[in-house]
Amino acid sequence: MITRKRGTYIGRNKSSAYKDLVWTVATTKDTSLPLEAQIEETLQIIDDNLQELGSNKYQIVSAQVYLAKITDKPVMDKIWKSWIGDNPDHWPQRACLGVDLEGDVLIEVSVTAVAEV
Repeated sequence: MITRKRGTYIGRNKSSAYKDLVWTVATTKDTSLPLEAQIEETLQIIDDNLQELGSNKYQIVSAQVYLAKITDKPVMDKIWKSWIGDNPDHWPQRACLGVDLEGDVLIEVSVTAVAEV
């Protein structure tokens, strides 16, 4: 009944789905990248993960963005707005928090979306 997609880390999956709900999380694969590139890569991974489970970014209902530096929120907001588009019907509820992230990870994004049926 539950679909789970393996990621690279032991003890957790990158995505799960149950009925018409999809959950996924992403960080950049290359932590040597500057902030803007880490954000763009992380959002691309979210796109890929959602598509793998029959959803897309326009089906996101809730998003949590974790930043290593909350002062980077304006940069993240600009890239997010470009990624999600101008149509308010596609905008999810979103929270953005400043947190301690591991190593050189500057952003982590976790979303809940509805699968296309």
